Parts: sequence; structure tokens; C-alpha cells
Amino acid sequence: MKIWDKGFSIDKRIETFTIGKDRELDVLLAPFDVLGSMAHSRMLHKIGLLEAQELDQLLLGLKEIYQQIEEGKFEIEDGLEDVHSQVELMLTRKLGDVGKKVHSGRSRNDQVLLDLRLYIRHEIETLVHLVEKLFNTLIQLSEKHKDVLLPGYTHTQVAMPSSFGLWFGAYAESLVDDLTILQAAFKVANQNPLGSAAGYGSSFPLDRSMTTQLLGFESMSYNVVYAQMGRGKVEKTVSFALASLAATLGKMAADVCLYMSQNFGFITLPDHLTTGSSIMPHKKNPDVFELMRAKANKLQALPNEITLIITNLTSGYHRDLQLVKESFLPAFDDLKDCLSIAEYMLQHVQVNTQIMEDDKYRYLFSVEAVNEEVLRGTPFRDAYKKIGTQIADGSYQPAKALKHTHEGSLGNLCNAQIEAKMQNVLQQFSFGLIHQALDGLS
Repeated sequence: MKIWDKGFSIDKRIETFTIGKDRELDVLLAPFDVLGSMAHSRMLHKIGLLEAQELDQLLLGLKEIYQQIEEGKFEIEDGLEDVHSQVELMLTRKLGDVGKKVHSGRSRNDQVLLDLRLYIRHEIETLVHLVEKLFNTLIQLSEKHKDVLLPGYTHTQVAMPSSFGLWFGAYAESLVDDLTILQAAFKVANQNPLGSAAGYGSSFPLDRSMTTQLLGFESMSYNVVYAQMGRGKVEKTVSFALASLAATLGKMAADVCLYMSQNFGFITLPDHLTTGSSIMPHKKNPDVFELMRAKANKLQALPNEITLIITNLTSGYHRDLQLVKESFLPAFDDLKDCLSIAEYMLQHVQVNTQIMEDDKYRYLFSVEAVNEEVLRGTPFRDAYKKIGTQIADGSYQPAKALKHTHEGSLGNLCNAQIEAKMQNVLQQFSFGLIHQALDGLS
């Protein structure tokens, strides 16, 4: 049964090819399709297309379907194309003609637009909580190890003194900027497309402001053509935010893999958090961070993949857009897994407090020596040449006492200010208003 059925059968190969992975992926959208139908039904009652008794029946039927979804009992039956068809079929089986009325003033085009935006909002909220948890762990580690020095590198060469306080804190502050980008994507997604129908509106007197309020959207995509044009664009915008988070995780994972190698020996992990070799008994491999690095790289390819799918599409709906779901929806689980495991692993990281005792790091302090000369009145260029000559003739002796005081340096991490930045970003997400709206929907 297809909700567009007009009395003829479609070739089975055509059906299989065009449906693709929709039936599998649409299960993820099921709870949001039900919430959208609840809001739409309330609106249909307000404009006179549903009687009060019919509305009550539909809301009760939709609640039952939602319960099945939460219990993991919902599935899209063979012969049905998508979640919209399944929900409407279940309502029609239970309520007869009343179930058939729920599609008035809607198209599957604006249904999937709505489902995706509700799904995106939900997934972003989960991501934000995971990012906050990882951020807090990084800040704690930064404070705990703020006095432990760590070599800093430029061009992958020993450069200047850093610290574990700086290293952990750098990734914490990077997450703040990542959430700022995610917040912008959230605002783009948090606009109601319902009522745009197939992309050109409806002759029914739909109350789009009502469904916007019922579903807790900040605003709506007003122009119905633009609402449809948002398909793919919203996913691409969100994917850039996901890629930003992935870039931070990927760089951190690369650092961990490097720092755990015997040639560096800056950090280590307990044996039970590493893997071994089938032939080399001494191995302790950072497989978690290697996989995290690879997953992060894959996520950073997502914006380009979506861009290539939607490039050169004219306005209006195109079936090409179906393929965006196949890459976009699973990306959230990959990123959530990476954030969660990163936070878990970092709780157990062990830092080497004796790194600077190795003589190969003695030149890290050459800039400190230059600066000391400048503070005694020597012009910087002359001081630079003097210390350079000492290094060349072997007379250089490092002075390891550090006097960094400016904001953000290893002597003044500014972690409190970074935490304040994070709190400011977190407070601008409107999750509470969304929950309040959805709780009152049924």
C-alpha cells in the first residue's frame, strides 16, 4: 500500500531502487513524525477540518504509536515506502476514515522536512550535553596538570615550552568555538517548515504559527518555496558544525597517538584501555584514538558529500535529496560515540611529569634566554644572535625558570574565563522551551 497509489503496480526493481534505505533510516525519524502529526492534527481541528471527537481519536492513536516507538516495537512493514506511510496506515487501520484525514494540507515533502528538523534538534541537544561533559573533563585535567611542562612544537620540531595545562585547556576552548558553530546550525534548523506542503503551500487556511508554537520552534521558514529549498541546505549547515567538532576530536586523537609512542612518552593509558599485537608482546596500542581519528576524518568529509549531492539542483523537490539521509543521519551516532569514548579515555590518562629531564629538550628554553637578555636592555635582534651563537658553539645553558604571566599563557591559563565562555554559549540553546512545548503537545 502506498499513499500515492492510483491503481497500478510499479516494477519491483524500480520500487527497490527508489526506496533505497528509507525504510531502514526512517525508523530514526518515527517519533518525530508522530509529534509532527500531533501538532498538525491540532491545527486541522482549529481550522475546521477535524471535529473535536476526531482530534481526540487521532491524538490517542498517535500516543499509542509513540509508545510503540519508545518500546522498540515500531517497524515499517514490507510494501510501505517510509515512516509517513506506516504511521498513516496504522491510524487508518485503527480509526478508519478519521485516520485518512490526517494528511489534509500536508505532503510527504514537508513531513520529511519537519521530521528531519525535529530529529536534528534532538540530536544536537544530545551532542551539546556530551560536549559539555568532555569540556569539563578537559578543564579538570588542565587544572590538575597545569604545572607539568610539555614540549611545544612548530614544524614538528622542538620549539618552546608548553604544559599539560595548556594542552588540555586548548582542546577545551576549541570545543567552545565548536559549540558556537553548532548553535548557529541549531538556529537554522529550529525553524518550522510544516505547511509548505509539496513546496508551494496549500489552499487550506493552514495556521502555520500555531504548529510553530506547538512544536517549540523559534520561528518558521516563511516562504514555502524556501522551506523546500531548505532540504539539503539545513543538513549541509549542520554537517559543517559536526565537522568542526570532529576536527577538534581528530586533532586531539592524533596528539594522543603521537604522545603515547615510545619516542615521545608524554602520556600513557592503563593496560586495559589499550590493545596488543598478535606477534609483538610489548605492544600497547592506542586503538581507540586511532579509530577516533579516522571517524573524525570521515565526518569532516560529510559537508562536501552533501554539497555534491545538492549542487545544481533547481528549486523544488528532487529525489536526489533522499540520498542525503544515508550519510547525514548516521553521522550523529558516530560523533556521539567519539565524544563519549574520548571523555571516558581522558579520565584515565596518565601524564609524564619528568619529560623536561631529557636533554634533547634543552633548547626549548632558548626563547626564554633571548627574552631575559632583552629585559636586561639588549635589543631583541642582538639578543637573538647572541643566544644563537651560544647554541652553535655549545656554550648555551638553559635557564628553566619560567615567568609567563600574560592571559592564556602557561603561567595564566585563564580556565575560568574559558569556562565562562562555555556557559554563555550553553545558555543560548533553547532546549528548555522546546521540552515545554513538546510536553504539552499531546
